[in-house]
Formats: sequence, structure tokens, C-alpha cells
Amino acid sequence: MPIAPDTFFLDPRAEGTLQSQIQKMVAQGILSGRFRPGERLPSSRQLAQHLGVSRITVTLAFTELLADDYLTVLGRSDSHVSDNPPQAHGFLLVRRVHTVDWGRALGTKFSGGSGMIKPADWQKYRYPFIYGQTDPTLFDHANWRLCAVQALGQKDFTALTADYYESDDPKLIEFIARHSLPRRGILAEPDEILITMGAQNALWLAAQVLLTQRRRAAFEDPCYPALRDILQQSRCTLTPVPVDADGLVPEHIPEDTHLVFTTPSHQCPTTATMPLSRRHALLDRAAKHDMLIVEDDYEFEMSFLKAPSPALKSLDTEGRVIYVGSFSKSLFPGLRLGYLVGSAPFIREARALRSTVLRHPPGHIQRTTAYFLSLGHYDALIRRMGRAYHERRREMESAIADLGLTIAGRGGFGGSSLWMSGPEGVDMAEVAQDLRAQSVLIEPGHPFFASPEGPRNYYRLAYSSIQSTQIHEGLRRIQARLAR
Repeated sequence: MPIAPDTFFLDPRAEGTLQSQIQKMVAQGILSGRFRPGERLPSSRQLAQHLGVSRITVTLAFTELLADDYLTVLGRSDSHVSDNPPQAHGFLLVRRVHTVDWGRALGTKFSGGSGMIKPADWQKYRYPFIYGQTDPTLFDHANWRLCAVQALGQKDFTALTADYYESDDPKLIEFIARHSLPRRGILAEPDEILITMGAQNALWLAAQVLLTQRRRAAFEDPCYPALRDILQQSRCTLTPVPVDADGLVPEHIPEDTHLVFTTPSHQCPTTATMPLSRRHALLDRAAKHDMLIVEDDYEFEMSFLKAPSPALKSLDTEGRVIYVGSFSKSLFPGLRLGYLVGSAPFIREARALRSTVLRHPPGHIQRTTAYFLSLGHYDALIRRMGRAYHERRREMESAIADLGLTIAGRGGFGGSSLWMSGPEGVDMAEVAQDLRAQSVLIEPGHPFFASPEGPRNYYRLAYSSIQSTQIHEGLRRIQARLAR
């Protein structure tokens, strides 16, 4: 029995090419049992005319389905459903009534944390002062694509397909050891470096390996909200340590602290930079009271105003500092690729933990990144981003001064955001909600603070994802809302 052409239709909301949509329609029809073995499909000419697409598009879709054994050709050109097509491994679907009390059944709850929620459709807003997203006008699509294709080549077949078990791509490890870390004054051997699924995964690994319920962790207040969630899940004793204009104050860290989490080069979110004297004071206090330190060195590449200070890890002579780096901020957040640097015994345990959870980051992603770094595309991208961010920073500061807004913190070396304060008594979460109706996105500062009673008049303005020409008008709308 032939399958009628009007069985098929294209959904205008569907994603992918026309060819892939046609392939999906036919494959789903076969897998669901609607199209049965031996049934003849419409000719490519009939289906193309019915769908309003070119005949070659239908022909290419049928060719892919033929290669995957969904279709077979009988006679000269008639396409039929294969006698032995792929099968969907499904069972009879029966709607069931669940009686499990999940409130009691869950041993640990991970939802409801303090993490910030960012709109997925941020690019639709005209004035997106949103942090951590990729600007498509700056990213090097062409060379990233070429590196990805190169990593798919026969020469890199093993890197693409192999199970590394606990290991990482040696090319990526070599670049980090020979190029990335020396720029921060850090020397490390391969067994002291571990590739992670971004900086957040690195922070989680460090917390899991080094903390227990009987140990104390100190962290900056305000800080990266996801870090606070990670530490709460570890069930250790938590101590928020307020920061000042120079970042974390070493003297305020309790003496019985086992692990300190800090962002000395670019405090999150205030952007304060810890001076060299305070870095030495922090290391001295850690040595005196036998503490370990986790240094999150995010955004050090965005130092377009002047060279960044040496990493805390570079000043460490006792192996007390564990260094966290990431490519997700400088390349794109969806990459989810970072790294941990620490003494070999610590890295060995972190590697073993990583292998039990996710084995290793995908080999193709690691090799693609290694090529992008080693061929010089990464450095060129950083220079291009630095120039653009510098221009936007000047525009931001000029407009802020003209409009009378208040900067609470600005990174001395650059970065991609400014920490702002609104009038006393103003809830910036409500302001942010109102501004969305005016196509303006800002980040309320309250989630960065440890206490639910923390200040609500702070907010963060990023300039990584907004064009210079949009900055002044966006800030004017913020000023007008605050003036109310």
C-alpha cells in the first residue's frame, strides 16, 4: 500500500535543515509503526511538490535513510520501507498513578539553591547587560569550525573515539602546562593538571575531595552563588568572610579553617583585585594554621587595562594553593572546559573521583580546543575581545558618569562587568523585573550574598554581550527606572 504524500508536513517551528526534517519525519513514521515494511513512499518528485521544496532535498534525505536501512529501492527508483528497518525499543505505554512519597524518599535534595537564573532568550533583548554569554560578533566561528573538522580527521581518530579512562588529551595538557600556566607564573607537571567540565566542576571536585562534615570552609561574601551551593552540599561547616575594596581579608578567616575559596585576581562579583601584600598575608595565614586555598582565576585573560597581578598559586612555595582555570569564559560557556592544578596527590584523587562520575570530558572537544589554542586562534580571539571590551568599558563609564549612576566596584585590570549599587532601600530584583519590559537585562546582586537578609540594592552590569551603540540608551532606561 503506497503512503500518501499528504501524510507528510513541515512544521515551521522545527529546527534543522529541510533535509534533516524530512529524514526525521520518515524515520519517526517507521519507528512508530505508522509506516510498515514494504510500503512504498511517494516519489521524490511528488513529495518535493507537496512540501514545496527542491527535489534534490528530498533525494538527499532518501539517500541517508537508504544508507541507514530505513528504506530500500525496488525496481528503478521506487523507495519502500525496508523489510528489516531499525526498531524502536519501546514498550506498551500505560499512564500510571505514582504513590511514592518523594518528600521522604529523597536522601538529599539539590534543588532550590541560590544559583542565578538567566533568560535563555537574552539575545532578543536590545540592552542585555548580561554576564558570561558569548558575543557572536567577536567569536571566531570559521577557525573553530576548521579546528573541529581537523579533530575529526583520520590522524586524530583515537583522540575522537578512545576512552581515556582517567586520562586527558595530551595535546591540551601540554598547551596548558607550557603556555597557559606560565602566563600566570605557574609551573606544573602533567600529573598536576586535570581537565574538568568547566570551573564549576573543578570547584565541586575540590570540595568533594578536601571537605568532610567535620571540616570548615571559608568563602568570600559576596561570592559566586554556585560555589555556595557546592559547599552547602558538602555538609561541612561554612564561614562567609566579608570582602572589602581589596578582596578577602585574611585576618577574618577563622583559625580552624581547613579550606579557603577565593577569587584574588578578580573578586566575584565586586571585581576587586587583591594586592600583592595581602596575597602574601593570606599565604602566611594559611601556612600558620595549616589551611589549603582554592584559587578561582576566572577572567584573567580579560586584562586590557594593564597586566594582571601574579596568580596566588605562583607565590605558593608549599603546595597549599589549588588553582582553577577555565576556557568557558574566554571561548564560550557551552564549551564546559576548565582545569585544576595542584599537587600530584590531590590531582590523583580528583582524577579518580572525576572518572567515577563522568570518566573524562569528550575527546573531540578536548582535541578541538587544543588545536584552537596551539594554532594561535585563541590569542587572536583574546586580543579582539580585549579591544572590544575596552571600548565598551569606556562607553559604560562615560554614560554612568553622565547619568549619575553609582559604581561599587570596577576591576583594575579589565574584566567584563561592573559591580553597581542602587539607592538604599531599593530592591534591584524588582527593578530588574520592571526593566525586562523595556528590553533591558541586568543581574540583581542579592543572590551573591550569603545571608537572605543581605543587601538588595546591588546589581551587576556586564558589557561582554552588548554593543557599544546600545550602552548609553540601556543605562538611561536603568537610571529612569531608579529615579522613580
